[in-house]
Amino acid sequence: MGCKTKNVHLKPTEKVIPPDEMSKVEETQEKKAYGIGKRILMTCNNSKFTPFTTKEATDKVIANSTIENINKICAKYNLKYGLFKDLQFVEMIHDKAENTNVYRFKALFEYEKANKELRVTMNSENKASAISTKDWKDEFE
Repeated sequence: MGCKTKNVHLKPTEKVIPPDEMSKVEETQEKKAYGIGKRILMTCNNSKFTPFTTKEATDKVIANSTIENINKICAKYNLKYGLFKDLQFVEMIHDKAENTNVYRFKALFEYEKANKELRVTMNSENKASAISTKDWKDEFE
């Protein structure tokens, strides 16, 4: 038996906050981030996407979240990972310098080999300021 330590590469202004240590405001924001992320990935299953409003997301996110862009990503994901099932919240990273919270979700797909992460960055106005997918890694980079 042995113990492994994991190296987390955080900027000095970032702090990882596990789900059980989040405040009520952060929990509410996490639910909003979950809804936004799930709405995008559910488009892969049903090809129906309701565009974001200015109350939900920044202009940059709204401009990048077109049905064409989402369908390109979905075509690739459906072939490689199967149908989207759900998001599993893992942790929140608070960036003091940017005054944002990054919510990390593990995206669950039909195929077991799917190992994707969805990140939703929420700003101080409680709007999604960035949404991205990456290959899953246990540590935040």
